[in-house]
Amino acid sequence: MNRILFAAALLASALPAPAFAQDAQAVNAKLDALDARITRLEDLNQIERLQRTYGYFVDKGQWTQLSELFTDDATLEIGGKGLFLGKKRVLEYMQTAFGPDGAKIGLLANHMQFQTLPDVSADGKTGWIRSRAFVMSNGGWGLPLYENEYRKGADGKWRISRLSGPFTMYTNWDGWGKNALNNTWPDKFDPPPDLPPSTVYLTYPAYYIAPFHYPNPVTGKPFRSDTGPVGAYAAPPGTPEQQASLKVGQLADGTQPIADTPKD
Repeated sequence: MNRILFAAALLASALPAPAFAQDAQAVNAKLDALDARITRLEDLNQIERLQRTYGYFVDKGQWTQLSELFTDDATLEIGGKGLFLGKKRVLEYMQTAFGPDGAKIGLLANHMQFQTLPDVSADGKTGWIRSRAFVMSNGGWGLPLYENEYRKGADGKWRISRLSGPFTMYTNWDGWGKNALNNTWPDKFDPPPDLPPSTVYLTYPAYYIAPFHYPNPVTGKPFRSDTGPVGAYAAPPGTPEQQASLKVGQLADGTQPIADTPKD
């Protein structure tokens, strides 16, 4: 700031008033642009830290702390369980499905996160992230892929407004090479969701490409997910189950508005 004031004083002494005013405007414009870039970088960093904090709270069952990361009207959808609406339901889901708060003897649940790719809207009020998690727990192994949304509050703090984590793969300790399990489902364990799953999809050895919140960074064109027969390997070829899975899997074509909570 002192350097800027000094430069302004030199300009004022060396230039006529009109020229000084023009230069001062140019300096202010550059400072505004620099401030906007710094704010954007700080927002991107805070969104990434927020998502990683979520993973560490999952690790040791800090459910109350985890729920505070969400907005009051947030939505949560993990795997194919269905949607839970609101911060209170996020906490109820965690404490009911995985037990009361706190680490427990003999319980392993590491929630490691990679490939975080954050973005912020032009007005700086909304953010997104695409990231991959590697989960190792007593129940087995899992690979969820997050496409989450975040909102910046009046207090300047970012919170999760939508957590969406479809699984790429889920398996027990025998490993995905021997025993790939299907996705979770609404009636598998309590509590029941507020809404059914937003998207019907299948896990490995089938596949589902979660829609990207961002376009191709080089071409600027949106990426349309593969609409192939994602259920092709849900059961042995030629079986009625495999034929049915072809139709089920194709319900997810990558064009659905992932930012919207289903109304029906």
